[in-house]
Amino acid sequence: MTYCTGILVREGLVMIADTRTNAGIDNVSTFRKLHVWDRPGERVVSVASAGNLSLSQSVMGLLAEGMKDPHSGRIETLETVPSMFRAAQLVGLGLRQIRHELGEALEEAGVSFEVSFLLGGQIKGKPPKLYMIYSAGNFIECGMDAPFLQIGEHKYGKPILDRAVTYDIDIYDALKIGLISVDSTMRSNLGVGLPIDIIVIRRDALATQVSARIEVGDPYFQDLRNSWSEALRAAHMNIPRPPYTSDSAATKED
Repeated sequence: MTYCTGILVREGLVMIADTRTNAGIDNVSTFRKLHVWDRPGERVVSVASAGNLSLSQSVMGLLAEGMKDPHSGRIETLETVPSMFRAAQLVGLGLRQIRHELGEALEEAGVSFEVSFLLGGQIKGKPPKLYMIYSAGNFIECGMDAPFLQIGEHKYGKPILDRAVTYDIDIYDALKIGLISVDSTMRSNLGVGLPIDIIVIRRDALATQVSARIEVGDPYFQDLRNSWSEALRAAHMNIPRPPYTSDSAATKED
C-alpha cells in the first residue's frame, strides 16, 4: 500500500509520496515512488506511482528508455513530449504495453494488474497540469474546483484536503495540508509510512523549487504531527456537546 497526492494551486504544484512498499511485523521495506524529469528553463515533469511495484517499475523503465510514436515513428520520452497532455498519453501507452506483455502471465499467477500514477508538471509556454492515470491507461485531469488528486490509500487523507485545499491557497500551505493528510493516513494504516518524498514546482519557474525527503525524526514533521493532534483536541473541546441526552429524550416524551 502507499499514499501519494498531487495538489495544483494557482502558484504551482505540490507532489507528495510515501516510500513504504511492504508492511508487516517483521517485513517493512521502502522504495522511491516520486520521480522527476527536470530540464531547467524548459520543463519539469514529476511522476508518482502506487500499486504493484514490479509493474510501476516496468512502466518507469519504459518512460526512461522512450516509446515509439505510432504516427511519426520517433522515440518519445517525458523529456521530449510537446505537452503535459501528451505526457499523460505516454504514461498510458506504457501501461497498456506492460499489460499486453505481462497481463496473461499475471492472470495465470493470480496477480491483479493494479497500478496507477500521478503525473504533474509544466512545459514551457503552457500552464502547469496534474493528471491521474489509471491501470487501463486512461486518465483524468485535475481541475480548479477540486484541485488535488490522490492514489493509493487515499480515504484517510481526503477529508483533510476536501476541507482545506482551494485553488487560491498559498503553495506552501498546500504542502502543509498535504503533509497533514499523509500523517492522518499513516496513523490509520500501517501500509503508509516514512520516509516521505516531496516536490514543489512553482508556476513558470520550470524547475523544482523544493525536492526533499522527510526522514524518521524530522523535526518539522514531528512538530506538524503534534500540532495537528493538539489542534484537533482543542477544536473538539470548543464544540458544544450534543443535546441528545437521556434527560432531553425523557422531556420530549413527557
